[in-house]
Order: sequence, then C-alpha cells, then structure tokens
Amino acid sequence: MERREEQKPSLSSPLIQVCEEDGLGNGRDRIHEKGIRRKEILEEVKKQLWLAGPLISVSLLQFCLQMISVMFVGHLGELSLSGASMATSFASVTGFSLLMGMASALDTLSGQSYGAKQYHMMGIHMQRAMVVLLLVSIPLAVIWANTEPILVTLGQDSDIAAEAGKYARFMVPSIFAYGLLQCLVRFLQTQNIVFPMMVSSGITTLLHILVCWVLVFKSGLGSRGAALANSFSYWINVLLLALYVKFSSSCSKTWTGFSKEALHNVLTFLKLAIPSAVMVCLEMWSFEMMVLLSGLLPNPALETSVLSISLNTASTVWMIPFGLSGAVSTRVSNELGAGRPEAARLAVCVVLFMAITEGLLVGLVLILIRNVWGYAYSNEIEVVKYVAVMMPILAVSNFLDGLQCVLSGTCRGCGWQKIGAFVNLGSYYLVGIPSAVLLAFVLHIGGKGLWLGIICALIVQVLSLFTITIKTNWEHEAKKATERVYDSIVPVEVVS
Repeated sequence: MERREEQKPSLSSPLIQVCEEDGLGNGRDRIHEKGIRRKEILEEVKKQLWLAGPLISVSLLQFCLQMISVMFVGHLGELSLSGASMATSFASVTGFSLLMGMASALDTLSGQSYGAKQYHMMGIHMQRAMVVLLLVSIPLAVIWANTEPILVTLGQDSDIAAEAGKYARFMVPSIFAYGLLQCLVRFLQTQNIVFPMMVSSGITTLLHILVCWVLVFKSGLGSRGAALANSFSYWINVLLLALYVKFSSSCSKTWTGFSKEALHNVLTFLKLAIPSAVMVCLEMWSFEMMVLLSGLLPNPALETSVLSISLNTASTVWMIPFGLSGAVSTRVSNELGAGRPEAARLAVCVVLFMAITEGLLVGLVLILIRNVWGYAYSNEIEVVKYVAVMMPILAVSNFLDGLQCVLSGTCRGCGWQKIGAFVNLGSYYLVGIPSAVLLAFVLHIGGKGLWLGIICALIVQVLSLFTITIKTNWEHEAKKATERVYDSIVPVEVVS
C-alpha cells in the first residue's frame, strides 16, 4: 500500500492507460500490486451492482405504473385503449421526459457535493430543483389539459383524440408529483441510498393495482379512473420518500430543513438542467418519431404494431443499462467531488465492461426467443413472423444502447450535459432520422429500415461519447468538480 501512495498521479490521466514497469521492481512487488488492483476492481464492481440492482427495480416498477393503467383501460374497449395509449405517449413526450432530464442535473450537483462532504448542500440543490420543476410543470399541465385540440391539429383521429384528451386531463396532477419524485430519487441516489426507493416503488405499484381496479371498474370513472390512479400513485411515492428523508438518520446530514437559499443561484441549476433535458428529450423523441413514421409505410397497421412491440421490448430491457447508468453517474460524481480522479476513471472502466457483458447476454436471449416472443403480444402469424425478423436488430440496438446509456451516465457524473446534448442532436437528427427515412422510404426496407436508422444514430453516439471519455483528463475533471462545489457552497450556519 505504501508503494501505491508514493506514486504521483500524472497531469493527464486518460481512461485507457498502459502500465509501464521501470524494470527495477522485483516480481513480488508486481504480484502484490496486481493483487491490490484486482481487489480495487472487485470492490468497484460490488459498489456498482449494489447501486444498479435496486435502481433497475425502481425503473421497472415505475415503468409498470403506466403499463398497468393502460392494461386496465384495455378491458373497457378498443377506443379507450387507443386513447389511453396515445395520451400516455403524449405525456411522455411533452412532460415526463423533460422533467426527468432537468432533474438529472442533480446527478452532477448533488453527487459531487456528496463526494466533497458538503452534505448540507444536497438539500439546497434538491429544494432548488423542486421549485424549478414545479414552475416548469405549470405550462406543461396547460398543454396536457389541451391534449385533444393539439392531437386533432396534428391530424389524429377525432374520436381517439377525444379519449386521449379526457385521459390526459385526469393525469395533470401526476406531472407535479413526477417532478418532485425525480428530485427525491436523485437526492437519495447520489447518497448511495437506493433500497428505500425500491421499497417505496414496490409498495406504490402494489397499491396502484388496487387503486386502478377500484377507480376503473367500481367508481364508474372508466379510463379517467386509470389516469387518476397514476396521479394518486405518484403522489403516494412522493409522500413515502419525503417521510423517509425527513425522519431517517441516513439523511440527517443532507437534509437540514427548508431554506430560502434554495431560491438563490437558480441560474447555476438551469445551466445544467436545460442541457440535461435536451440530452434526454432528443433521444426519447427520436424513438417516438420512429413510431409515427411507421404509420406512413405501406400496410401501416402491421408496421405500427410491430414497431410498437419492438419499442416496448426495447424499453423493458433498457431498464438494465439505465440502472447501470445511474450507478456510474453516482460513482463518478462522488469520486470527482472527493478529489479521487483515478477512482472515477476505474468506475467508468468497470461499468463499460458490465454494459458490454449485459448487452451480449441480453442480445443472446432476444435472438433465442425471437420465434416465440411475438405471441406475447399477438396471435396473428404475420405479426409474430415480423417480430422474429426484428429481434436480431433489437439485439444489436440493445447492445449499443447499453453502451451509450452508461457513457451518458458518465457525462452526467462529470457535468458534461451540454456536450451530451450536442452529441445527441447530431447523432439522432443529423444521422439517425435521415438514415431511417432513407432506408424505410427510399430503399423500401420498411419498419426494419426505421430501426436500422436508429442503430446508425447509436453508432455515432457511442463512438462520439467513447472518444470524449477516453481522452478525458480526470485530474482536471476533479478540479472542476471541486470548483463547482465550492462556487455554490452556502455556510452550514445559513442553512440551519
């Protein structure tokens, strides 16, 4: 251990390093150092799995809320199902994605503050984010309240638009809860407190099934009851996490009560929150655009059905790398805030290895089940065969999506949201969407062409983010993190 402490870090510490021996050390020293290095790697793997496991569960459980509501509505009829599905997609594009993106600025701010042991600042950052997201939710709520005329203007069927508008109006309370929930999740995640989130999400999901049943079938509200159940469940989740933060000893240092200081330095938060939102929204919107484009293909009913099944499948398996992304953003931000650049670099190396392993394993599973997976959604042989053709393409996109997901997590941990936004803009809208249109409509590959266009975007995105990451000067990033933390610091006496 003494030998390792005597080694001085270089001025530039890239992601991929070549270890050089001076030729003077004996064999035992080298073996000893290899043993220490192996121990560090295993310790980092344990830390990331400890974070990623519960985060994957939280993501899946929160994803289930919307899915459960739509499933209940499906028993009311085809029109109700179409309206609820369209409203859910509309809400994701115009509200949830934006709030989730803005809240991810806390991955940088709270994570680095925690690493620097400026624990009292975490509560300030969270309160500031809550205020901003609540204000942003007001115009979004107005948009949701006018879902029907917006969809009609966009050329959607008037009956489906009316159902979607009715569903969206009863979802309005959920947008305020969702913003607060995202802030609480980031606040706890950046402290490595993840199991309470998993428990609260599990309780909420179980309650949601009961609430949906009562509001949809027993109250006479129908599809409106399912939308209202979403709002109820999000608020319950917020309440459970807020009570944990208030009364748990784990948060005694990071939550010191409400403070007027949260109303100051809002611009600092927005400088990270806006690029964060752009980074998330540009990617999510491109996938939604792909489904819309499928409706313009020959045999649109088949193409849209298969693309929707593919997107649902991709979204489900995406929860795994999304959990890894949350883990690495926390690890990188914590270590940079603590002034440990080598530990941050190791965290990135470890998560890339895990993402590659996960991508290969999940891809193999997708290929093996390709001939039967379609039956989970449809009994139509034509649909099942088309899904079987799409599954190998999904396997490739899942592998690439996993890599971009953890690299994007690294971006959030370092505070590179602005860079990530430009990368996503170029990848999806200068490469991905044009490639999808070319392959689907000019070369007549159909729905496969649309998804291959997304793969083109993912390739550009992964190569860009990977190049940026391997050229990173981690000592410089640690200094920037320290400056960011101390530029925003408020004395403990002022907060208390």
